[in-house]
Amino acid sequence: MTKRTFIQQLSLASIGLSMPFQQLSSLVQTIEHLPATEVAQIEDFWLQIRGHYRIKPDYINLENGYYCFMPEEILEHFIHHIRTVNYQGSYYLRTVQWQNKQRIKTQLAELAGCSPEELIITRNTTESLDTIIGGLHWEAGDEAIMAHQDYGAMLDMFELQAKRHGIVNKYISLPNHPASDDEVVQLYANAITPKTKLLMVCHMVNITGQILPIKKIVDMAHRKGIEVMVDGAHAFAHIQFSIPDLGCDYYGASLHKWLSAPLGAGILYVKKEKIANIWQLFGESAFPKDDIRQLNHTGTHPVHTDLAIANAIEYYQRLGKDRKEARLRYLQQYWTSQVRDFPRIVVNTPADPQRHGAIGNVGIEGVSPQALAKTLMENYQIWTVAIDRPGVKGVRVTPNVYTTIKELDTFVKALKAIASA
Repeated sequence: MTKRTFIQQLSLASIGLSMPFQQLSSLVQTIEHLPATEVAQIEDFWLQIRGHYRIKPDYINLENGYYCFMPEEILEHFIHHIRTVNYQGSYYLRTVQWQNKQRIKTQLAELAGCSPEELIITRNTTESLDTIIGGLHWEAGDEAIMAHQDYGAMLDMFELQAKRHGIVNKYISLPNHPASDDEVVQLYANAITPKTKLLMVCHMVNITGQILPIKKIVDMAHRKGIEVMVDGAHAFAHIQFSIPDLGCDYYGASLHKWLSAPLGAGILYVKKEKIANIWQLFGESAFPKDDIRQLNHTGTHPVHTDLAIANAIEYYQRLGKDRKEARLRYLQQYWTSQVRDFPRIVVNTPADPQRHGAIGNVGIEGVSPQALAKTLMENYQIWTVAIDRPGVKGVRVTPNVYTTIKELDTFVKALKAIASA
């Protein structure tokens, strides 16, 4: 079998799995003439989308932020890719593995709005951003600025650099309800000194869902000669944007979250002129320093996951990026608007619809986050996650496109009952 024949057979083998995607296209055709914001509220349409998922009936899953599990269409493609790679064995790995990875990376770069030369496929956001944190040329006394509300794994990586290189980590605390973009930008600006080397900023804060004004923060930092690294774990395939438009130097995201790719898929973007400045964490001598692939040497890895990314992109695009974002925003607004003014209930996510997507965070005065999560699960069969961090005490609520209004009504009723007890 020639390499060309194998690639052709690999493509043909996927034709038999294309029917679910055709069904999705037919469904979308019934509403594509309508504005996305209107489609967001058509429950019958989203109930049919729900039918694309195999959903465990034991509880209402409002914790999709950790892992947005795959629709059955993507899952079946994923299983097919596992079988294909297992059937071909090392022949696949030694022939078309890298061509396919490059093809999928190009699709991801198009989705991100950047050049394929500025992007690599990683396992997750943590790996992506730790590659930058660990690859910068730190000197004792250099300062890094971050927020208490940033993701713990990256904060831990900065602490490792403090122990190893003697850098100084400076923390700010983000307000849950900023009065303006300028209030947020000024917090970071006030922390900057002549020793500041890097700002880490969340695009969408993972524990509250707040969307930060990234472009304004980046512009401010760049005027002061400081690089910016953005944690986009929850923003990619959730809200629409182009990474280059943000202006940041580095951007990391997970694909197993809102893109619904298999576990173990992420991306790292590095602005072209910054690539050569990053010290690679794993040995790689095949590429020049200014080739981003020299940052991507992780040895033999599950290449079937790479292949399924393409299927996740196809599903996302057929569903419609604007329709998905509108539905996710609508779901969050639907439940939060009913509890924001209810006694004892505290919503830790901004009310401004431009400052959030699907993610919300809610607490109840006098009830610990852990107790609230436990009560919701044990008494109401609602699965959430407790968040007990500086300035954020509550449970994180992350619906997905399969979540129904009926489920959110059950959640709202539960919150009000617990707050009234």
